[in-house]
Amino acid sequence: MLELGINSALDAPSRFNGGFWGSRTLNVYYTYELRILQSKFSLVPGFGLSLERFKFKNGATLGYDAEDSLKLFLPAETPNITGERKSQLITNYFDIPVELRFTSNPGDPNRAFKIAVGGRVGFMYDAFTKMKYKPDGEEMKQLKDKQNFNLTRLRYGVYGRLGFGNFSLFGYYNLTPLFVEGKGAYE
Repeated sequence: MLELGINSALDAPSRFNGGFWGSRTLNVYYTYELRILQSKFSLVPGFGLSLERFKFKNGATLGYDAEDSLKLFLPAETPNITGERKSQLITNYFDIPVELRFTSNPGDPNRAFKIAVGGRVGFMYDAFTKMKYKPDGEEMKQLKDKQNFNLTRLRYGVYGRLGFGNFSLFGYYNLTPLFVEGKGAYE
């Protein structure tokens, strides 16, 4: 299963100002459908990777201040990096999704209406920030900072899917916060 999506951080502070198109998700899962008796319902477990990007459209970047507290720095607060810049937080997870799916025509799933509800548990195996910037008139440079940034390593959430044949729309809601309680860049 291949899913393409747009990310949004709910209840985020104004500095966590995400860009719509740059904040995206790519999920690649292997799933296996287990039909429940002869019904139109099935249990669908799987595993795979979730690659998430949170773009900061205000040029902010994630880092630690002098007191070792995590925060989002605006361009004016990082004068050593000048010129136009783009910045994002990147998180990568190993996920285990499980869903309960209804298929209107199990005999021909490629021509059937499908609706599913489920959940997934994920473990973050990689996280980093990436900033591309162009110092006044020079060629584009790139900085990567690989740290844990007080991000929640274990996540879980719920999702739903609605579609026809092999194409669906999906929505996922993470029940765990992006940052560890009391240690995130939200404060």
